[in-house]
Amino acid sequence: MSRAVVFDLDGTLIDSAPDIHAAANRLMVSHGFAGFTPEETRAFIGHGVPHFIACCLRARGAEAAGELHRQMVGEFIAGYETAVTLTEVYPGVHAALERLADMGLALAICTNKPVAPARAVLAHLGLEGHFPVVIGGDSCPVRKPDPAPLQAAAAGLGATRVLYVGDSEVDAETSVRAGLPFALFTEGYRKTSLAEIPHQTAFADFALLPDIAADLLT
Repeated sequence: MSRAVVFDLDGTLIDSAPDIHAAANRLMVSHGFAGFTPEETRAFIGHGVPHFIACCLRARGAEAAGELHRQMVGEFIAGYETAVTLTEVYPGVHAALERLADMGLALAICTNKPVAPARAVLAHLGLEGHFPVVIGGDSCPVRKPDPAPLQAAAAGLGATRVLYVGDSEVDAETSVRAGLPFALFTEGYRKTSLAEIPHQTAFADFALLPDIAADLLT
């Protein structure tokens, strides 16, 4: 029986909100809009780039669909691969990933970030070697919370027992729809209380994750 842990990326393994905030403000200002506070852009994260840009436009009273939206999505993605300098790995992630691998668990990424920027930031932070499978927001015809990307990650690993680890309402819904157990990292970008988010377990310290995985994947 092949066992695996699949991770969300932004707000789960890495704190990328500062880079996303800076990239969004550069884009907005270039189109004549006012920028945002870090808290504002953080609230837009989780559903992929098209949704993120729609939220940015809507917040400034602009049309959230159409040609301007398409143009800004393209421009944001074009600069996204180099938006890595402010991003940091959450404490304990490196050690947890090494321990999970030592336990014989396969590891993958399932994120709504486009796959090229996802791979770029993993490489920049020295995490890419842990993840033979990376499913991004543009890897499948649909994005999370549709279960297909998570199922694709599991299939790519050939895993039959899978734990999903994420930080948000989107990740929780994805797990529910895929019928997989979910471990909620509480220090990420969730917008609602823990009680409102379906999860099998929650944790704030990555040192706890290997034992969580061992328990939920027995």
